Amino acid sequence: MTFKQKTHQHYLQLVQDRIDIFRDMIVALTEDSKNDAKGSAGDKHETALSMMHIEQEKLNHKLKEVLGQKAVLDKIDPTTIAKTIIVGSLVKANGIYLYLSAALPKIAVDGVNVIALSPQSPLGNKLMGNEVGFSFEINGTKYIIEEIL
Repeated sequence: MTFKQKTHQHYLQLVQDRIDIFRDMIVALTEDSKNDAKGSAGDKHETALSMMHIEQEKLNHKLKEVLGQKAVLDKIDPTTIAKTIIVGSLVKANGIYLYLSAALPKIAVDGVNVIALSPQSPLGNKLMGNEVGFSFEINGTKYIIEEIL
């Protein structure tokens, strides 16, 4: 498996783990609200149910966000190698590996740090469509594209 494929697989696993966690939390809240409904009465009960409902809405929003990230990753073929930077490219710039996919946390693959970023981010936007050797500046930092995987 190539470095790029390992990176893609690692991010897929990370996103799937987050999906599972959010779904488990939503199920637990649903169970709690059912149990609370059986044994409570009055204003306290209404407040508790309302708080659970708000928390459930937040979790559903986060779940939707993570499902969107998974959809982006699912569309990427990690075996594709392009001469210009596209969604799914693993780019080395200034010694930093950047994975053009979705905004996700930094990970380590084979001891090498990789940062996933969205093509819509300022840095991702500057990278898109460019080739090895292209240089640009963002926020006072000059970047040079060294490699596209």
